Amino acid sequence: MLRVLVAEDDALLREGIIRLLESAEGIEVSAGCADLPQLEAAVRADRPDVVVTDIRMPPTGTDEGLRAAAWLHAEWPDVGVVVLSQYVNPEYAVALLGTGTGRRAYLLKDRVSDVGELVRAIREVASGGSVIDSRVVDALVSASRTRPRSPIEHLTPRELEVLGLMAQGKSNAAIGAAMTLSERAIEKHSNSIFVKLGVSEEKDRNRRVSAVLLYLDAATPTT
Repeated sequence: MLRVLVAEDDALLREGIIRLLESAEGIEVSAGCADLPQLEAAVRADRPDVVVTDIRMPPTGTDEGLRAAAWLHAEWPDVGVVVLSQYVNPEYAVALLGTGTGRRAYLLKDRVSDVGELVRAIREVASGGSVIDSRVVDALVSASRTRPRSPIEHLTPRELEVLGLMAQGKSNAAIGAAMTLSERAIEKHSNSIFVKLGVSEEKDRNRRVSAVLLYLDAATPTT
């Protein structure tokens, strides 16, 4: 049974998310919180497996979800985080994953109505994986095409597609299924990506993290 804490300042939305999760098999909601201080207190009092949090909550209404993710990474690294946002903002995704992709997910709020999508993200981060909303990945890809002098630009369109799916936290098998390619073909594309991005000497999991971070960094709009 996965224990999930829900943090959302909109009371109706918070209760809606709680009811959706309580209807899902294998999910138990441990607490509902309206702001960052409540979230932190609830985690300290009764540590959940996963925190589902709005990106903007009191007290400042700016980046509390990202701050919660950073705090959990430092103090409770085994707790997964699913950040919900109404914004297709690549910079938020980069900030969320800046300390590593493990146990992190970034979903748009309109995905909440699809309980299967939300539960899938919760289970993925609980197991150590990551999920990025496909529309955010699309925005990252579009931004990466306008930013020069990045090793990302040396990737072929197919390699870029593989890396984009990798950034969503998909395994080689899942990427192969999405692209109608064999897992072995995906492994070859992945190895080529790692070589082109200069991360070929690291352990496999670290190579994936490094490649995704380069991908996200290249896609971050410059100011």
